[in-house]
Amino acid sequence: MSTPGTQPGTTPATHPHTAPATRPRTSPDPRPSTAPGTPPRPTAPLTGLRVLDLATLFAGPLAATMLGDFGAEVIKVEHPEKPDPSRGHGPSKDGVGLWWKVLGRNKRTLTLNLSRPGGRAALLKLAATADVVIENFRPGTLEKWDLGWAELSAANPRLILARVTGFGQFGPYAHRPGFGTLAEAMSGFAALTGEPDAPPTLPPFGLADSIAGLATAYAVLTALAARDRTGEGQVVDMALIEPMLMAIGPQPTWYDQLGYVQERTGNRSANNAPRNTYRTADGTWVAVSTSAQSIAERVMHLVGRPDLIDEPWFATGAERARHADVLDRAVGDWIARHTRADVLAAFEKAEAAVAPVQDVRDVMTDPQYAALGTITTVDDPELGPLRMQNVLFRLSATPGTIRWAGRPHGADTEEILADLGLTPAERAALREEGAL
Repeated sequence: MSTPGTQPGTTPATHPHTAPATRPRTSPDPRPSTAPGTPPRPTAPLTGLRVLDLATLFAGPLAATMLGDFGAEVIKVEHPEKPDPSRGHGPSKDGVGLWWKVLGRNKRTLTLNLSRPGGRAALLKLAATADVVIENFRPGTLEKWDLGWAELSAANPRLILARVTGFGQFGPYAHRPGFGTLAEAMSGFAALTGEPDAPPTLPPFGLADSIAGLATAYAVLTALAARDRTGEGQVVDMALIEPMLMAIGPQPTWYDQLGYVQERTGNRSANNAPRNTYRTADGTWVAVSTSAQSIAERVMHLVGRPDLIDEPWFATGAERARHADVLDRAVGDWIARHTRADVLAAFEKAEAAVAPVQDVRDVMTDPQYAALGTITTVDDPELGPLRMQNVLFRLSATPGTIRWAGRPHGADTEEILADLGLTPAERAALREEGAL
């Protein structure tokens, strides 16, 4: 994007607070530390881009986080009395929500009651300096406050408005409350997940929101690229049910062309075998995949069953899948006689595909994650050093970085409004009105 950032005649706000930074995400590591409290490095690809994050739980805020990781200035706008629920979602330490520390990283925090006239006026003034607004209110809510696309685009014709909802901005379900769980159910994901004789299974984490967050960040960058050509902003309409449907692959096309409906197969695949999780002699688990024919043959040699390779049905993945019971017994019996360390070493030597089934304790000490710098340490004024996932990918020339973890509710309100030109008296009036 050629000129991300503010409108002509305005100046992007800086980040004068002193939350320490972590190291930039480059390839290869090591990553030298940046000075505490520094704004995005000039080489960060989204430096100069201003994003207003009006969204909550979790897709919209995650999209804003990903933009902030690569240099965008993200301002988190929250209700004065009803902050983003992610602040209280899941475990906390000393009363501080830990999920927010990740989701709120690289964001400055501002409180505005958008239903009050002063809050509406302040948001429009802020939007005039922004490149992107991300929101996830039910359709019609911003319009009810006279903050819809008509008003926002009038204030800033170059603005990108990303609207993230459960079901999209129109259609028979548009006004229903929508959450990731519903998208996981409606998309076909839950129907595919679980054992054949067990109920459909929902993930115990925000899968649909995470996928939609990735998709929203991609959509925003696509819209910004279009703005570079046209000079005009536009609306991004993101429904949680759609990225989730894309994630399950060619299911609609299979059904359209063949009438084929994939059934639940547990850990097995309809396209190859052996493919499962297997218990080791020391009570841990490993996962084996044989998507390639050569890998399947190597596994059979490894487990002492090369005779199965000569079976006519072994020649294709689909046929192997129809004989998964035989293959699972062969692989499972061998793995059950060996420790996980021995299984992993043997598979690596045989150049066969295997991975340990890890929980978060394993992830935190895994040597591959350590080599990649996937888990990084961020110094936080509230909690001290804390570890979290690093930025999502490495760029060799324009790396991202985590400059600070999620900040307290409304911590930057006075500074941001002062940067907009509001006087102390005007800010006091907004507080008196209940707009801050």
